[in-house]
Amino acid sequence: MMISKHPETELASLGVSQEVQNFYDRFPYPRPVDDLDSYGSFWNDRQKRMADFHLFWPSQFYREDFSILVAGCGTSQAAKYAMRWPQAQVTGIDFSATSLSRTENLKYKYNLGNLELQQLPVEQAAELGKSFDQIVCTGVLHHLADPDAGLRALRSVLNPGGAMHIMVYAPYGRTGIYMLQDFCRRLGITASEEAIRDLVAALKVLPPGHPLESILRLAPDFGDEGELADALLHPQDRAYAVPQFFDFLRRSGLTFGRWIRQAPYSSKCGVVASLPQAERLARLSSEAIYAAVELFRGTMVRHSGVAYRGESSAARQRIDFSRDGWLEYVPIRIEGTVCVLDRLPPGSAAVLINRAHTFRDLFLPVDATQKRLFDAIDGKRSIGDIVQVTSSSSDRNRNVDLSCTFFEQLWWQDQVVFDTSRLQSAV
Repeated sequence: MMISKHPETELASLGVSQEVQNFYDRFPYPRPVDDLDSYGSFWNDRQKRMADFHLFWPSQFYREDFSILVAGCGTSQAAKYAMRWPQAQVTGIDFSATSLSRTENLKYKYNLGNLELQQLPVEQAAELGKSFDQIVCTGVLHHLADPDAGLRALRSVLNPGGAMHIMVYAPYGRTGIYMLQDFCRRLGITASEEAIRDLVAALKVLPPGHPLESILRLAPDFGDEGELADALLHPQDRAYAVPQFFDFLRRSGLTFGRWIRQAPYSSKCGVVASLPQAERLARLSSEAIYAAVELFRGTMVRHSGVAYRGESSAARQRIDFSRDGWLEYVPIRIEGTVCVLDRLPPGSAAVLINRAHTFRDLFLPVDATQKRLFDAIDGKRSIGDIVQVTSSSSDRNRNVDLSCTFFEQLWWQDQVVFDTSRLQSAV
């Protein structure tokens, strides 16, 4: 195997939990896969890649030759990024030799010459000796002995204009998981094949109404050995409520950009927009709104967001409909969005949904004029162009005003991202 290895004694000196490393060597996660054909076909669509790029960098001109670090890449994540972005240079690091060997198999099977792998803990990312345009670290930091040290290490290798995708656990939706973790600790249950088989049997008779019940219903793979071990028997696990997540970023010198899926956090979307307390909610800061909505929704199991090296980097990527220039924004549809045309609410021409949302109240009814605007989105036309081609001369001014509200709502509802690079070229 051609993986660069970090000496085990040096790993220990870095304070990496040997127990966690052993855990992942025994129970590689996520579930190893041997076939990425459908994944590759899915991303063999430039429009999907454009949407993914501009989610992180609205203001930058689209390109595919950037550098990516997948930190804590597990069994397949780095291989997937290398396949998704064949012109990018992808580096995957993990401290589990078992997980890396699975990724190495995928690298050779799919001839991923743009992928480099190294056995290295996240906390020692600087040893790579290079920096990256994008860093992906999902499902990793909350398992570290010192998450702050891990995140600071990642920031140190993020390019000045780079973007980081961070996912950590959220506490309230994982209440049932933490109850079962405590159950296992009290009984002295540790990760083994026999213990996992017994847990699968116990979960089948879990009392109705238990907080874990909804997670079991929504996670069909929970019976998988690695999935169950990672959830209930992991030796290190913590979660971050929204205020803790923002403090976590600030301590590491990072600035929040946006949520990967932002509608669940918004005061403008779903039932939250019609609450009796909506006016009070709207007076809060963005961060306070997100924290309040997390409490109201109550079942978020993770927080997945975009962060930048500092305020100036984040400011360049902000979407702002209160300032001039928004007519030059180019909307790009997000994969997973669906336009429903049957069983519509009265007065609606369609209902827009994003299938990635788990909250059923997150949908957007649109009238006939709004549907024409939505249908004209092709990833090339700006909002101004769309208004031009969908409006008569007598309606154009009215539709410009309507478009400001409508396209901002599409953005909050995770229907579109924006390419704002036209504004940069006009400067």
